[in-house]
Amino acid sequence: MRSLDAARAVSERYHPGLLKELAEIPYAEREKPGSPIIDLFRIHGGVGLLIPEEYGGHGANPLDALHTQFALGSLSPSLAAAVSMHHFTVAMLYSLASADGRLTDAQSELLRRVVPDQRVMASGWAEGRTEQNILTPSVTARPVEGGYLLSGSKKPCSLAHSMSLLTASIAIHGLEGDPELALALVPANAPGLSVHPFWGNDLLAGAESDEVRLEDVFVPKEMVVRAGADDPRRLDDLQTAGFVWFEMLITAGYLGAAASLVEQVQERERGSVQERAALGVELEAALSLLEGVARAIGPEPDEASVARVLVARYAIQNALPRITSQSLELLGGLDFIRSSGHALAAAASGAIAFHPPGRGAAAEPLLRYFDGGPLVLA
Repeated sequence: MRSLDAARAVSERYHPGLLKELAEIPYAEREKPGSPIIDLFRIHGGVGLLIPEEYGGHGANPLDALHTQFALGSLSPSLAAAVSMHHFTVAMLYSLASADGRLTDAQSELLRRVVPDQRVMASGWAEGRTEQNILTPSVTARPVEGGYLLSGSKKPCSLAHSMSLLTASIAIHGLEGDPELALALVPANAPGLSVHPFWGNDLLAGAESDEVRLEDVFVPKEMVVRAGADDPRRLDDLQTAGFVWFEMLITAGYLGAAASLVEQVQERERGSVQERAALGVELEAALSLLEGVARAIGPEPDEASVARVLVARYAIQNALPRITSQSLELLGGLDFIRSSGHALAAAASGAIAFHPPGRGAAAEPLLRYFDGGPLVLA
């Protein structure tokens, strides 16, 4: 199928050999706990996809990143979901690195070690509750001499077992006033950080989405990104960039899972010409919508970018059940009986509904934006 072939070519350019090695692993083995997919991602240079070239990465543009995720999702929804967390974290942090004075020397040095050391970054931002306030941290920080003590948990946290670094949104509690939102960079081997079983579903089990607990984990003050009076928009810009990248990349991965089914329908010539064409049109329309988001992402994503990516995400979320159910029907009962791979890919694509923000949380802000007001997500 043309769109998947084009996406595979992009992925091969950045990660030579990765798709071939993934395809050689049976689907059930790719998706189960303890799968080698994240190690393969590291081995084939996946860590550096969005990292700027001056930091040793590939510096992929948004459209190439989208197509790479689309190709990965067609083979392993678990891998696409997991590495979306790494990639959007990278997009946030390195957007700060591009401007003088927005990161400390220690933070900049850490970012320079990500590619040489092949460090995977996990994200401790929103949890798996779609209607929650996505900007409210579940980890608190208590100021102590030289830094902060972090306590709380992130569940689920993809890449929990493979991460080198946890980037966690934190609420800094001082003696008075409201808690301050900040971002902490926490090594995975920090004393007090532990990983515990949490994920109980066979779907997407290869993403390592377990619970990460922090119990009085010390983080030096130079490893905490705060807004500060000299740069009050630092964290606002960080969140906006990260949000746009996350929604685009996670949606691309799930759409890739659906595309793998459409491809099988086309290659096997299942159903009538009209049915196959209609299925292809719906998939290509969804992909084109997401590509429009990627093409419009500027160096500093704004609220228009947020609205655009949410429109694409919800439109594709609506389309995925139709695409996957029609694909399974056309592939037929014998295909369903002989192997669970296609049914699992279809079911995995439905997990897009569980990523925040849920429809309820986004409805009022989007309507207000459509009517000319500001877009403020909670």
